[in-house]
Amino acid sequence: MLKIGNIMLPVPCVLAPMAGVSDLPFRLINRTFGAPMAFTEMIDARALSHNDKRTLRMLSTALDDRPLGVQLLGNNGEHILRALDILDVQGFDLIDFNAACPTAKITRNGKGAALLREPRKLQYILKMLVCRSKAPVTVKIRAGWDSDSINAREIALYAEDAGVSALFIHGRTKTQGYSGTVDYQVIKEVKEALKIPVIASGDGVSLSFIRKMFNETGCDGVAIARGALGNPWVFREVTQFFQNGTFCERPDINERIEIMKRHIDLLVQYYGEKKSVSCFHKFFIWYTRGLSGVKPLRDRAFRTGTAGELLDAIEELRTFDDSGG
Repeated sequence: MLKIGNIMLPVPCVLAPMAGVSDLPFRLINRTFGAPMAFTEMIDARALSHNDKRTLRMLSTALDDRPLGVQLLGNNGEHILRALDILDVQGFDLIDFNAACPTAKITRNGKGAALLREPRKLQYILKMLVCRSKAPVTVKIRAGWDSDSINAREIALYAEDAGVSALFIHGRTKTQGYSGTVDYQVIKEVKEALKIPVIASGDGVSLSFIRKMFNETGCDGVAIARGALGNPWVFREVTQFFQNGTFCERPDINERIEIMKRHIDLLVQYYGEKKSVSCFHKFFIWYTRGLSGVKPLRDRAFRTGTAGELLDAIEELRTFDDSGG
């Protein structure tokens, strides 16, 4: 089990937030297969403090979408506290503060991973959040800004002193982004330095990688991001392994098809038909990874304009051999 503040998770893994991906339909699909906790997309405190409609929509949830955390981004205390007031009213289960996002448009404004270069400022923000938030507060960090400034252990100790309930760490630097290799040693050093739970991320794309993360770092949990793209079954695999040490079979093509159809149905309910079709195009690629000769069908799926056309393309997948998937 994994305990974060007052939240008890039966399996030591969570569905990590991903920009442009982690909407309500995506979360519900993954919860179907056992994702014990999930997060909304990253929420900019400034936008939320101004009641931006798009940002407020990103906070949409449902009764079976719990426990649910919100990952907050910002560096301005006034904006952060205003945003926190809104989140507290809505009753989210966890507030995670982002000090890890490596994208230039975020870091050039002093947010996300840029705060790794200002440990004391980050600590101040975390203390403020812990003091004011009704929900447990966690923080997401990276190994450091670049290979010459690996300071995850220092940052982690400041965060623990600020009173956070757990720490998420991505084992790459800001300059690496999502490329290169994860530094398992840095994660291990952070885990050994802290008393609070440490949840690791990076390369959690399969059960074997997840097992490697636990074995090499001693972490308390793993955050799964890219590993869940078109692969909600990863949570079924992780759950079965941690509960009884056994491995479950991969989904056959028929199960893939039924989940793809269910995903589209949820998207249509949430966005309406037009947006749901364009939104699902990227998921069509992810769900069909490993299928030989699928490119022409993918190209056709990308040209679809209605849910009916997209569903017809999905039905054609029944003719494909999924033995390599």
